[in-house]
Amino acid sequence: MPITSSEIAQLATTTVAVHPLVLLSVADHHARSAARSSNKRVVGILLGQDNGKSVNVANSFAVPFEEDDKDPKTWFLDHDYIEGMWGMFKKVNDNSTLAAKERPVGWYHTGPKMRASDQEINELFKKLIPRPVMVIVDVRENTVGIPTDAYFAVEEIKDDGTETQKTFLHVPSTIEAEEAEEIGVEHLLRDIKHSTTTTLSTRVEEQLSSLRGLQSRILEIRDYLQSVANGDLPINHQIVYHVQDALNLLPDLDDPSKTKAFTVNNNDQLLVVYLSSLLRAVIALHALVDNKESIGKAELEEREGEKAKNAPPAPKKAEETKDEKKAESKDEEKGL
Repeated sequence: MPITSSEIAQLATTTVAVHPLVLLSVADHHARSAARSSNKRVVGILLGQDNGKSVNVANSFAVPFEEDDKDPKTWFLDHDYIEGMWGMFKKVNDNSTLAAKERPVGWYHTGPKMRASDQEINELFKKLIPRPVMVIVDVRENTVGIPTDAYFAVEEIKDDGTETQKTFLHVPSTIEAEEAEEIGVEHLLRDIKHSTTTTLSTRVEEQLSSLRGLQSRILEIRDYLQSVANGDLPINHQIVYHVQDALNLLPDLDDPSKTKAFTVNNNDQLLVVYLSSLLRAVIALHALVDNKESIGKAELEEREGEKAKNAPPAPKKAEETKDEKKAESKDEEKGL
């Protein structure tokens, strides 16, 4: 049944929180499947809670899935296996609160992009889940940013009054972890992070990773707009509105006052960088001079000590000799 624009706007504000345990399970599932075929994607069930405004994905399990690479509409998903696994999950966790909290909330696959058969697979999951969320997990090593993209299936009403079309609505996704999961992730990353890595270098690396993620998304928007301009894809007014809102937030660089303000701000930041580099060089030079001075003093003291050990005994003075003779003569007189 088609939904209204207000319902789509409300659905677009839904946030999907994925736990690290799910990411590890999906990565392990893909790694085991990649041993047989590296190009095939894997599919599984997501477990958690759907609170309406947010979906919490806390667990998952793999599902047997096969598809034809040449014909995307030819695929096989064992839904009997899903029902059996869910029944065993409830039996194992029957006496705990976990079974009451975790329910099937959607499904995942390792795309890394959407496929033509995703809509049909989602319709199959609708028989088991009232509102399934589809999460695409990008397990590639060169992935930048958050590796998850969440979607809800909707029936889009076109402005020209033509027949409705089923499509996916992208919703924001985050990575959230409980205390036990954070401890586990820290243990996993303990051997990966270098012990000498400073806080500043970590911040710079995070900012660089964020800029790479922003670049990849800008390139994706460019490719989409180019495909729409060439007529390869139909125009989506909602996407165009969002792109227009993003462009409206950009500053007008043709304004001389704004250009001057940017230049002044950039020069101020570069001045701080220059002074910091100069100060660091002076401190390093001062430390080198102190080190050389301390080494020179130590070598000088060591040489003086060796000279004192190897030098002959000094001759006695005349006064000391006279005093010794007087003392000997007194001793002789006392002996007589």
